[in-house]
Amino acid sequence: MNTKPKVVVIGGGTGSFVALTGLKKYPVDLSAIVTMSDSGGSNKRIRDEFGLLPTSDIRQCLVALSDENGNTGLLRQLFMYRFSKGEGISGMTFGNLFMAALSDIVGSQEEAIRQTGKVLRIRGTVIPVSFTKTNLFAEYTDGKILTEEYLIDEPPLGSVTSRIKKVYLKPKTKVNPQAIEAIKKADYIVIGPGDLYTSIIPNLLVGGITKALSETKAKKVYALNLMTKYGQTTDYKASDHIATLEKYTYKNIVDAVLVNTQKPSKEALKWYRDFEEYPVVDNLGNIKSTKIIRAPLLKNAIIEKDSSDSLKRSIIRHDPEKLASAIMELLNK
Repeated sequence: MNTKPKVVVIGGGTGSFVALTGLKKYPVDLSAIVTMSDSGGSNKRIRDEFGLLPTSDIRQCLVALSDENGNTGLLRQLFMYRFSKGEGISGMTFGNLFMAALSDIVGSQEEAIRQTGKVLRIRGTVIPVSFTKTNLFAEYTDGKILTEEYLIDEPPLGSVTSRIKKVYLKPKTKVNPQAIEAIKKADYIVIGPGDLYTSIIPNLLVGGITKALSETKAKKVYALNLMTKYGQTTDYKASDHIATLEKYTYKNIVDAVLVNTQKPSKEALKWYRDFEEYPVVDNLGNIKSTKIIRAPLLKNAIIEKDSSDSLKRSIIRHDPEKLASAIMELLNK
């Protein structure tokens, strides 16, 4: 009988990659629920040219959970490899192309994801939140509306002058039943880390997810972002992040919040200032209904972006070991 606690990570992108990379080293039954509305970079080409749902966030979660023993370490590198040459292929990742080809061979993207998990011998389960083709829309307080995830994620500097009023999916999506089942059976749910409006909330917009979160007996932990995000969470403090989560779910959704106390390097801070992004200010104090865990969670090294990657990436991230250790300390209590 499996007595390992069931832990579900909700998010997408590098945030889920970091959380899963650290947590897979512990005796837990891991699942990742992943957003499926990404439309930037190679995902745009996967959607437009192959007619598939975005695969980058799925790929990152599969790689994070992959077995690192033996020759599979090489497979991890291969699935993350981004082509820098070749007309029509530059900027694409091998993993995305592999899953596109496999979807054609096995007849569905859902089965291709399962088979890719077998190839990488993943220690857990990766669950797309939905298999419905959709786009993320953002309406701002000045009336402006952006109609795709990549436009919301990386608006040109100076192009956004007001806050996001609301985000929504169009067309509406049908939830993947496996995601609902995972939430209901979970002992612990980790929300984030990840961009609030483009990695986390798109999962919550899928019909049935919020209801499942309200009904599950699982404890919910929110990993607060390290930095604000231009055009999404400009000037957001820690309390603004939590209030936004509650806006799309319900009051007091999280039982605990993980807050980083480690200061980024001057070099990193300067890089972020050029994009008008700053460390998230911890203004939470002590909240009776929520446990606030403050700890140094920052990865010491600055992340270098692949030269063939057209998207802007975070150069500082949570440290997988530190983040997982803080989560597990909560679990063990």
